[in-house]
Order: sequence, then C-alpha cells, then structure tokens
Amino acid sequence: MVDNNDSFIREVNEELRSEQMQSVWKRFGLIIIGVAVLIVVGTAAYRGYEYWHEGRASVSGDRFLTALKLANEGKSEDALAVLAVLEKEGHGAYPVLARLRAATVMAEKGDTSGAIAAFSAIGKDTSVMDVVRSVARMRAAWLLIDTGTYEQVSAEVESMATPLNALRHSAREALGLSAYKAGDMVRAREWFEQITEDAEAPRNVATRAQALLDNIAASGKAP
Repeated sequence: MVDNNDSFIREVNEELRSEQMQSVWKRFGLIIIGVAVLIVVGTAAYRGYEYWHEGRASVSGDRFLTALKLANEGKSEDALAVLAVLEKEGHGAYPVLARLRAATVMAEKGDTSGAIAAFSAIGKDTSVMDVVRSVARMRAAWLLIDTGTYEQVSAEVESMATPLNALRHSAREALGLSAYKAGDMVRAREWFEQITEDAEAPRNVATRAQALLDNIAASGKAP
C-alpha cells in the first residue's frame, strides 16, 4: 500500500512539473528560443570576426615584410609605395609601423627634410601610442642636429630631457650636440653635464658627453 501511495505521489508530482513546464514554455518559449539563437549567432559572429581579424593582420604583416625586403635591396621608391598602401589599408599596428619605416627609408635615400616632416608628424599624432610618438620625435631631433636649428631640436625633445623620462639621455645628448654645433658652448655644457651627473646614463653616452665637455673646457668658450 505504501509503495502504491509513493508511486501515485510521484506521478502527481511529475504531472505538476509537466504542467508547470508547459506553462513556462507557453509564456517564455519565444524568449528562450530568441536567447538561444542570439548565443549561437553571437558565437558564430565572434569566430568569424577572429578569422577576419587574423586574416587582415596576416596580409598586413606580409606587406610590411615585402617593404622591408625592398628597402634592404635599395629599392626605396618601391618600398615607399608598399608602405603607403599599408599606411592606408593596414590592420592593427602596421599603419603606424609603415609610417615609421617610410620616414626611415626617406632618410636613407637622402630625403632628410621629408623624413623629418614624417617623424615630426607621427610625434604630434595623438592617436599614436606615447612611446611611439616619443621615438618618432627623437628620430626627428637627431636628423635636425645636422640640418636644423637648436630651437627646432628643442621643440622636438626638450620635454623628454627630464629626470624621470626613459629617453632623457638621448634627448640631452641631441640638445647638447645641437647647441655645440650652433656654437653655444654654455648651453652645450649644461646638457652634457646633466648626462655625466646622471648615474643611470648609459656608459657610451656618458663617455661621449665627457669627451665633449673636455673639448669645451679646452676651448675656453664656456667660462
């Protein structure tokens, strides 16, 4: 008798659960189906985007390698043409890399003014990462040492010649060399002394700075 009662109770419970499920399905069935479809479609879209993203990055990478090969072979104009396309159509970091490499190719083929303008433009582009902008400004400054004025060099890198900046040593050296070239030995000495007094200055940079300080002292032009 007990077994029959238990069986009856289980059957009743199953019926209740079945009725409850039917009720829930009638009320929320379309929503449940919609959510399931969204999950499937979303997953498919994400996988599709990943495939598309990887494909574009791969194409950009191949183009960049082609440009490097052309530049290494001395085919500057061909390299610049590939880099120009990559700058416009590239994916991920490749457009910025293309701009940097194009500026370098310009410098290598003797177009110093074009290279300076390109590096300087990257340095002023707020859409580019700060570290890349700093490197570009540094490249522009070093080209300007031979072709520009101290003021032009200063405009590019003096803001980086501060105690906590990772590029301060190169910035100070560029400023010191520019001042030295301009005949402003007092200002040149100030920059070179900042290098030699910085315990974290690379040995080769500190050695060059000290050699120039000795030359300035021997010249007697910086009392």
